[in-house]
Amino acid sequence: MPDEVTEESTGREREVLRTRRESRERLGDRAFALNLEQALGVTEPDTASSVREAFGRLAHDTIDEARRTVAGRIVLKRDMGKLAFLVLRDRSGDIQLVVNQDTDPAGRELLAEVDLGDIVGATGRVGTTRKGELSIFVERLAMLTKALRPLPEKWHGLRDPELQQRQRSLHLATDPDARRRLVDARAGTLRAIRAYLDEHGYVEVETPVLQTIAGGAMARPFVTHHRDLDMDLYLRISLELYLKRLLVGGLERVYEIGRNFRNEGVGWKYNPEFTMLELYRAYADYETMMEVTRDLVQASALAVAGSLQVSFRGSEIDLGGPWRRVTVLGSVSEAVGEEVTLERPDLAGLAERHDVPVDPSWAAGKIALELFEKLVEPGLIQPAFVMDFPREVSPLARPHRDDPRLTEHVDPVIGGMELGTGYSELSDPDEQRAKFLLQQQARESGELETHPFDEDFLQALEQGMPPAGGLGIGIDRLIMLLTDSASIREVILFPLHRPPD
Repeated sequence: MPDEVTEESTGREREVLRTRRESRERLGDRAFALNLEQALGVTEPDTASSVREAFGRLAHDTIDEARRTVAGRIVLKRDMGKLAFLVLRDRSGDIQLVVNQDTDPAGRELLAEVDLGDIVGATGRVGTTRKGELSIFVERLAMLTKALRPLPEKWHGLRDPELQQRQRSLHLATDPDARRRLVDARAGTLRAIRAYLDEHGYVEVETPVLQTIAGGAMARPFVTHHRDLDMDLYLRISLELYLKRLLVGGLERVYEIGRNFRNEGVGWKYNPEFTMLELYRAYADYETMMEVTRDLVQASALAVAGSLQVSFRGSEIDLGGPWRRVTVLGSVSEAVGEEVTLERPDLAGLAERHDVPVDPSWAAGKIALELFEKLVEPGLIQPAFVMDFPREVSPLARPHRDDPRLTEHVDPVIGGMELGTGYSELSDPDEQRAKFLLQQQARESGELETHPFDEDFLQALEQGMPPAGGLGIGIDRLIMLLTDSASIREVILFPLHRPPD
């Protein structure tokens, strides 16, 4: 339940704000050092982790002659009379500060004004207490920033998930695990992906976010307006079509990591804006993309979790070894206990019997995909490649080499969640034109999530695009998997929320 806001709690908050402002006034200029050099004479602080690494083997009750300077937020304060103990948190972790109030009158005066949440700098010798706690025995203490607003009681952090997302700065300041999930895991994943792709000859590029036609996927876009040009534009829903133009231009291995925007519902694996990796490789196909997908997921897992075995939503998942392969129609047939083909006239009735709502006007391929998504996908916990999608639902994929009713389209599914998609890309402009026309007819019949007709892209294909494989991986979903996060909103720094009433 969200934290309850009462008149009493707002009164306490106003009182804390008042007393902390008074403390800042008493501190005067000491609370407004321009930088650490002005405050303590150093340009860069040591990190808590570097101090621990260098002095972690000191014996109990020992003080080294070495001095270090640290800076960060105070997360704990204990006044024991002669000695005061502070816990300082920086980007790398926590370290204890020990202030002797008898031998440092100036420190004692400043210490009286230090509250939880304040950002301070401290210089002193490194040592250990009688209990063996590694500490900085402070010789100089400086107030760098006065926190006027109190942080959560006892530094347990925000517990309500919605408040964690709405007040992300507060969440990160009080919860090191949130930092690891939201910042470190994402950074590690992106480093691993870029290292792999760079090593294999891919070139990273950036393509337009504002587009005249929102193509590359079947989703509803966000619409904006350019005042000077007096034209509507769309926030991109995919990176695909501009990256394929680069294949036409001779960039044979290309990738982009960027934000996409889709005007769709919000759920445990959906957010209106999200981060995608898309890559395209000339002279490859969806078999190659399956190999690349597995390599990228494994490299990311090793970078973030240090293992190919991860826990996700209550299941233990093994990302190593060969990944299972299933087909859309074959897996649906297994799920319903009878053969499902695209020629069956009763597909809509079959869906109804299995409590899967569909529109009877849908094409057979779309009904088959709906059956797969409702009856099969949630049960694919261990890594699986779902292959060979019907042509109606894959307008940008090449027709299957053995069955023209299908396409060479593959989705990696792990933990019951689609992680991305891969294709043998469609490079025939006439076939692509025909697919766009079918999508246009579906839109005219009332389907909102169809691919728009893109004449400019077709003309680019007519200049000649090499046969290619393409791959997209949802970065946020991958990080969900690697950090065992229950919702995509837990791994996005600032997910969209309605403004509070």
